[in-house]
Amino acid sequence: MITARIAGWLFARINQPAVIGEVVGGILLGPSLLGKIAPETAAVLLPAEAAPILNVIAQLGVILYMFLIGLELDLGVLRARLSMTIVISGASIVVPFALGAALALVLFESLAPAGVPWSSFVLFLGVSLSITAFPVLARILGDRGLQKTPMGVLALTCAAINDAIAWCMLAFVVGVMQATPADAIRTVVLTFAYIGVMLTAGRAIVVHAVTRLDRSTRIGEQTLALVLVAVLLSAVATEFIGIHAIFGAFLIGAIIPHHSRVSTQAHERLADIVRVMFLPAFFAFTGLRTEIGLVQTVEDWMLCGAIIVVATVGKFGGTTLAAKITGLDWRDSAALGILMNTRGLVELIVLNIGLELGVINPRLFTMLVIMALVTTMATSPILMALLEKRPWVVTNTRQSA
Repeated sequence: MITARIAGWLFARINQPAVIGEVVGGILLGPSLLGKIAPETAAVLLPAEAAPILNVIAQLGVILYMFLIGLELDLGVLRARLSMTIVISGASIVVPFALGAALALVLFESLAPAGVPWSSFVLFLGVSLSITAFPVLARILGDRGLQKTPMGVLALTCAAINDAIAWCMLAFVVGVMQATPADAIRTVVLTFAYIGVMLTAGRAIVVHAVTRLDRSTRIGEQTLALVLVAVLLSAVATEFIGIHAIFGAFLIGAIIPHHSRVSTQAHERLADIVRVMFLPAFFAFTGLRTEIGLVQTVEDWMLCGAIIVVATVGKFGGTTLAAKITGLDWRDSAALGILMNTRGLVELIVLNIGLELGVINPRLFTMLVIMALVTTMATSPILMALLEKRPWVVTNTRQSA
């Protein structure tokens, strides 16, 4: 984790998201580099028996980070631009899914694991190319000081809706793979029911409780403990439903009143420790499962390049066109498109699920991790080039520095 943090700091110094450095740091410690040149050292630094512990830390970090992202989301702004965000989010999923499914048909013979039905492979690859990494996007916007700008708020809300839909799609794919479509339908129905309950009755209860807690002279450890219990219970509920614990944590954060003292105190107390200690563990853990050496031949790298191109054209093109149709100018539409093309945390979660289920093999897993890295690395420089003439971008970037 220390190596991941150092690599993250180095990448931040060259105006790249620290998350990229954290993943690269994990890759360098894994079989791609250290495992090849000094396997004994790699075994000492990260023995096999430590992997389950690292995974637990990583999952806890992801859950807490998604809760923090939820705290930063203003539902009032989301409701004000709901129709626009739904249109853009829908396009940013449908177009890359269709292109990813078409690409999967081409790649099936050469990259699909033995025994995997073509339908499962096609559906999974379509979903994996439809992902926008909401936490990573939020982190990029935060690093640039853009999270509270109109563009930042629109990007965050679109990404939130995008990921919720993508997880429902993934649940359906997993259900099809396990030959239980009824379970997949159940997951989708329960997901929408849970979201509806949380945004209505759940929000009313939380607002009432937070209002009472805000009247206290001090927001202390007991209040923070209650908040964390609520986060974990919601995470367990969504995990039980079948989507993922991170969205339960995100929902709790989103329904806590944005400007309350409870929200402010919880964010201040948790943010640093989550970003410094917990979250890098996930990126390091994923990096350790990535073996660049599996992509060896020129044909392999051409296939990897094709995946990157299709993923970018689908996500960037679909989002940009939808944003233009809904009223944004071309420059802002393109900026939103490049933001929605950000992948990383959520993409890596999906890829790990696919690898564990056996729907993709380690070779394709590595190609898709490379795709996630490349598309995320491209976000910051292209975004700032598109928005450099916006005065609010200059102001906020200076403030965040």
